[in-house]
Amino acid sequence: MKIDTFTKNDSMNFKKHSTLIGLFFFSAFSYALTQEISVTKRVKSEQRVRPNYLKKGDTIAIVAPAGILMNREGTIEKAKQLAESWGLYVLLGEHMFAQGSHFAGSDAHRAEDFQKALDNKTVKAIWSARGGYGSVRILDLLDFSNFKKHPKWIIGYSDITAIHSHIHNLGFETLHAMMATSLEDDPLETKQTIASFKAALFGESLSYQIAPNVMNRNGSAKGQIVGGNLTMLLTMLGSKSQINMDGKILFIEEIGEYKYHIDRMLQSLKRAGYFENCKGLIVGNMTKIKKNTTPWGASIEDLILGVVAAYDFPILFDFPAGHEANNQAIILGRTIEMEVSEQHATVIFEQN
Repeated sequence: MKIDTFTKNDSMNFKKHSTLIGLFFFSAFSYALTQEISVTKRVKSEQRVRPNYLKKGDTIAIVAPAGILMNREGTIEKAKQLAESWGLYVLLGEHMFAQGSHFAGSDAHRAEDFQKALDNKTVKAIWSARGGYGSVRILDLLDFSNFKKHPKWIIGYSDITAIHSHIHNLGFETLHAMMATSLEDDPLETKQTIASFKAALFGESLSYQIAPNVMNRNGSAKGQIVGGNLTMLLTMLGSKSQINMDGKILFIEEIGEYKYHIDRMLQSLKRAGYFENCKGLIVGNMTKIKKNTTPWGASIEDLILGVVAAYDFPILFDFPAGHEANNQAIILGRTIEMEVSEQHATVIFEQN
């Protein structure tokens, strides 16, 4: 009978093969671990940094990054008094009331005021005096190095969408909310606006229940809410300030446009891939829509539903934010849960 035995060569071959097998499994484990770390880093990189909420004794700066503030000293004083009533100290931009044709001073002056507020460590929030037009002209003049080390809330809407979009891509939350000039509206109509602004700024819970619109598309979604003024989102296309919409919920609002302009802008966003991996759409105020000599022939809701007909995410109309006195605060970059049904519609902001 022949009995198989290990020879010296067999032993060496076994050790060699064992080593190779060990190296294979070690490499596989290392690769899997590397991939897991890579995914973890990527997930974490998608989370926006949340600036510290304000508290009594903090400082807020009011600056004018865009339109001119002609004869609005009284309005800015009201805004200052409002912030002070919350226990905040207020700094005003040095060139706030400068006049540079359409703008609140030259691009250099507006950028200088904004930069000083960004770099001032005592300033915990930067509140835009008004929108209009001009924010995009100073974006590339700003240095966000100190802001990244000491983030603070950037506040505003409309034209300030340009700044919101840019800072979103830097990885930070911002606050889409009333501006100083919002205090020119009827105080009875701005009561909720002011309350939501203060709540968001001081870290109180934020949630909204919206009356259902028969044109809503039912469903639920969870993701970071981003967006703002539709025109400004369009002008960000192709730049480093364009938002990546993957897994996010888009909010839009607009004022003073023809319906065909709105359709054209939405078609442009669609062609740029905005809706491909979008989780949901929230439509705010569509204010002062102009009438064209050739009627569009459909409502704003029908127009929007037509543009996104190929996608199945939920759509919520009539969210009270935009160019109306009732302009509820939205924390851009914050994860929200939206639920839309025939009976109700809710938007709940994640609170940590």
